[in-house]
Amino acid sequence: MTQDFTQQIAAPGAPGGQARLVAIPRLAAAGRWRVEAMRSVSEPQLLWFTKGQGRITIAGITRGYTANNAVFIPAGVMHGFEVGPQVFGTAVFFGKDCTIPLPTTPQMLRIREVHAQQEINVILDMILREMNSDSPAHERATRHYLGLLGVWLERQATKAAPEQTKPDAAKRLVARYTALLERDFRTGAGVGEFAAALGVTPTHLSRCCRQACGRSAISLLQDRRIFEARRLLAETAMPVGEIGASLGFTSAAYFTRAFQHLTGKSPTEFRRSV
Repeated sequence: MTQDFTQQIAAPGAPGGQARLVAIPRLAAAGRWRVEAMRSVSEPQLLWFTKGQGRITIAGITRGYTANNAVFIPAGVMHGFEVGPQVFGTAVFFGKDCTIPLPTTPQMLRIREVHAQQEINVILDMILREMNSDSPAHERATRHYLGLLGVWLERQATKAAPEQTKPDAAKRLVARYTALLERDFRTGAGVGEFAAALGVTPTHLSRCCRQACGRSAISLLQDRRIFEARRLLAETAMPVGEIGASLGFTSAAYFTRAFQHLTGKSPTEFRRSV
């Protein structure tokens, strides 16, 4: 992958610019679907795994992760990953108004050098300490440590660049599909329409998706739409029918069937359970 670092964290406390650190197990505390289903977030994030292993799918490409993997995901990139009971680590969210130079493409980095592992652990400890501090200039110190984290990431990505293999045609197509899907999953468009927009047949698109992540094109689409439905059911008071309509379902009954097929619960039952 090419390393392209661009100016993209507003000061902590600025509207939409609040950086934060979250223990990876806590991301799934309100339900594993919050991390395992296909979704995106509106800010750059870095996942630093310190224990355990699993699979992570980014832009339609699935890989395994283990301890000492650093995974950077730019804002708006569709992803999901397994969080088993033995998985530990830290997620860094850089904020929606991030101005720290960060990669513009996803990065999956295996950090083999003990010194580099210790370095990121120290930086994360200092960020957390300053975030929780009431000392003078603690917000400025937080920004500087976040900047150091960006430098660490850039150096590790540059070091890993010669070992990175260029994505093949199938993976490039799937990455384009997931970007288009992330943009238009609310429109009600089906796989056929997405495939036509990409200039390929639905069969070819689904074949490439299976090669890249072991899932069909329709599975990725359904997972993304139903994640959004679950999020809206859990976090808003929108009526069930309005949620279905906002996600392109042609009727409340169709939405309920699709939701129940994927989750095992009706939308109303799911809302009551969260």
